[in-house]
Amino acid sequence: MNPFSIMVDTGCDLPDEYIDAHGIKTIPISFNLDGVQHSSGRWQEISAVAFYTALANGSMAGTALINPETYVDVFTEYAERGEELLVITLSSGLSGTFQNSRIALDEVKRKYPDCKIFTVDSANACGGIGLLTTLAVKKRDEGLGLAETVTWLDEKKQSCISLFTVDDLMFLHRGGRLGKVSAVAGRIIGIKPLLNVAPDGTLKLKDKARGRNGALERLVGQMKRSLNNGTKLDTVIICHSNCEEDARKVATLVKSAVSVREVVITMMGPVIGAHTGPGTIAMFFEADMSRIEYERKFYSK
Repeated sequence: MNPFSIMVDTGCDLPDEYIDAHGIKTIPISFNLDGVQHSSGRWQEISAVAFYTALANGSMAGTALINPETYVDVFTEYAERGEELLVITLSSGLSGTFQNSRIALDEVKRKYPDCKIFTVDSANACGGIGLLTTLAVKKRDEGLGLAETVTWLDEKKQSCISLFTVDDLMFLHRGGRLGKVSAVAGRIIGIKPLLNVAPDGTLKLKDKARGRNGALERLVGQMKRSLNNGTKLDTVIICHSNCEEDARKVATLVKSAVSVREVVITMMGPVIGAHTGPGTIAMFFEADMSRIEYERKFYSK
């Protein structure tokens, strides 16, 4: 039996096989497509291909927060059983889910003051949450205690870098994740935008490249520049929204550019995909610098 359980919301895009193999619990962020609600937060009620094809054809999608009451019910079950729980959530800079988990935990602790439940704001999304979760699993399996793992994750997440390129920034604008000026500027013909999840956990338009291939190459180039000579990465996660060929192209570029033990390619889930749209490529890795240092190196004027 694991010393503590790990729970993620469905903003985390780890492959189901990994989640099952490591006993990770999930709590759904529901999404909707053209007003039809999908409560699982995963591809159980609609296929990824159907979802992204619908978005490409003009359908509208959105997501809903996990409310505090849902968290209260889950946390109460763990508190009553005396079991330890680590919860890793979607970035508070992108969603109110983390805040709701804190509201719920405060309520549960009033009744169960000695409960061992911790929530961690990933300050990230999709594969970034996934990367942080794999690190938590390793620490748990090495025997690190729950409180110590939380402290370690809060420091480690500052070097987990997230880089994105999308086909159409208007999806992010409609979802309230990007201002209209940035979204319109990113639609210049022949120019592809590059974004990252900033240190505060929000999504920012940071760079641009000429053409799709140029954008994919730029993602890998920025990753390489954030690493010291001789660094060997453990895991790079590449998420895509129904553009697997491009994801495989990025994986090949990564393996040519840096030393890496494993590159994981996975479909971007509907929770993030509803806001980024089809044709998104996102890459997640551990840099040899903090996210603040990364911002200063690549984006400061």
